[in-house]
Parts: sequence; C-alpha cells; structure tokens
Amino acid sequence: MYEWSKLSALQWMDAWEDRFRGNPNFVIDILKGGKSTRVKVYCSTEKEAKTIVGQFGGSVRKIRKADWTAAASAEPPLLKIRDAILVTTESDEKKLAKIRRAHPLRELISIPAEMAFGTGDHATTSTCLRMLVDISRDHEPGWSVADLGTGTGLLVIAAKKLGAGDAYACDFDPFSVKATQGNFDRNSIVGVKLEEKDVLHWKPRKRYDVVVANLFSTILIQAFPVIAQLVKPGGELVISGILASQAWDVFTAAAAHGFGFPVVVRKGKWVTARGAWMNDLVDR
Repeated sequence: MYEWSKLSALQWMDAWEDRFRGNPNFVIDILKGGKSTRVKVYCSTEKEAKTIVGQFGGSVRKIRKADWTAAASAEPPLLKIRDAILVTTESDEKKLAKIRRAHPLRELISIPAEMAFGTGDHATTSTCLRMLVDISRDHEPGWSVADLGTGTGLLVIAAKKLGAGDAYACDFDPFSVKATQGNFDRNSIVGVKLEEKDVLHWKPRKRYDVVVANLFSTILIQAFPVIAQLVKPGGELVISGILASQAWDVFTAAAAHGFGFPVVVRKGKWVTARGAWMNDLVDR
C-alpha cells in the first residue's frame, strides 16, 4: 500500500474535499496552528499514487499492509435519491446483482471511488441528483442534457437512466474524462458525447433542454456567457458547487445573462439551485 500526501493552505480545504469527495481512502488533517492542512490518499499501487502526483504534485511513501486494513474494511454506502435512483461505490458484479434484487424499483448506478470526485455523497452532487429526478418527471422521455464539469459522469449517467436522450458531458481534467468513460462502460451508458474541454473557452453549437453545471463559484460566474448559449429558450439550468458566502455573486452574474432561480437549496455551506432562462430579462 502507498500513501500520497501534500501540504496545502487551509483556504484550499474545500477544493480538496470536492476533488476527492467519495473516495473512502481520502484524509485531510488540519495541522497545528490552524493555517495548513495535509491532504492524503491511500492507494493500492504505487502507480495509482504517482498518478495523483502527476495531477497535483506532492509525495508518495510505502506503508505497511496492516495499516491499510482498518481503512478499507467498511462496507460501501448506498445513496438513495428520491424513489428513483440508488448510487453505490460497489463494483463487484455479484454484490451489484444482490443490490439490484433488493431494490428492483430503483435505477442502480455504480461509481467506484476514483481520483476524480463525484460518487454522489457530497451535498452538491446529491442535491443535483434530486433536482434531476424532479426535472425528469416534468419532461417527456428524450429530453436533452449537458453536464459541465462532469467529474466521474454521475449526473449525466443519472440523466440517461431517468430518460434523457441526446446528452453531452465535458470536464477540463483529462483524468476525470477517463474516469467518466469507464463509468459509462460500467453502467452500460451509450449515446453521450464526452469531451475534455475548458468551458471558459468554448463556442457551443447546439442547445439543450437541461444544463447541469456543478462547478466552483468563480468558474460558474465566468461561464455564464457560455451557459447562456447552451440552454434552449425555456430550458432549465441546475447550478451547484456554490459556497453560501458566494451565492449572491453567482446569482447576480446569472441574472445578467437572463437566468432566474426559483428553487434554491442550501445544505451546510453549499448551495444548489434550479432555474431557467427568463426571456423577458435578456434578449439572446
């Protein structure tokens, strides 16, 4: 077993939590003095640990297998979304079959913990999932969807299982794109166009009924001109990854591009919102 670790300023703790959220082998310690943190991920192979180094820097050390046993022994959690979806980090086919038998009325999604976040347990992701379930019940099957900052692909996978037709997903991080493709294969998802893309440098060529953007607030604010070119007139927008302290700035930027959000959910320090393009505000 191997441990990847990196020292980081306390101000980046939320970003690290988001990046590795859902990975059961992720640990973050606040160091004495309260100004710094040490971020750790326990990996089964040295190659896996060095992959994280390639993404984020830091260092790798080998640890005794006995130290790993306790951390790896917990059963993977099941995340229930409304009465429609069940998300698990389980990847064993026999165990997945058992879960399906126990929950025959739910769509099962398997997102094993990867080095890209998005297994559903974070407040932003789980709230987006609930909103997608609600949206799916307001649309006829075949509605189109775009997922910006897809992470591990969980949201677009959920959308497809909830009846979406034409689908698009992108992420700036090549590791996330690779993880997403693996999760498409794992969950038998087809018909999604997947790209490595920086949403801030993009000129979309088509529009979608639903756009989901689970991004950091600073990126969302800059991305609204692009998002405004993605949402169909009358279409819906779900935004998340917003710290409550930054929500007003995000909503102000959104309003400047014609978006209003009648549904706003706060969970802890995170805010998620469901809204639409209000064509009486901005002429596109």
